Amino acid sequence: MVKNKQKTHKGMAKRLKLTKSGKVKRSQAGRGHLMSHKSGNRVRKLRKSQLVACKIAETYAYLLSPGR
Repeated sequence: MVKNKQKTHKGMAKRLKLTKSGKVKRSQAGRGHLMSHKSGNRVRKLRKSQLVACKIAETYAYLLSPGR
């Protein structure tokens, strides 16, 4: 019986990135559309990326890097 390799979850790979130290980086929600009524200050803050909270980041990191 041949055991298949774990594959990278491609949906996650398009949305998340791993940093050098192994943390998971994500973009912020709320930038897709309807930007005209949002203040410039709010839009500027939405441009920055965020780190994923610790416990769920372990799951995401597992899905993103099966070879490790």
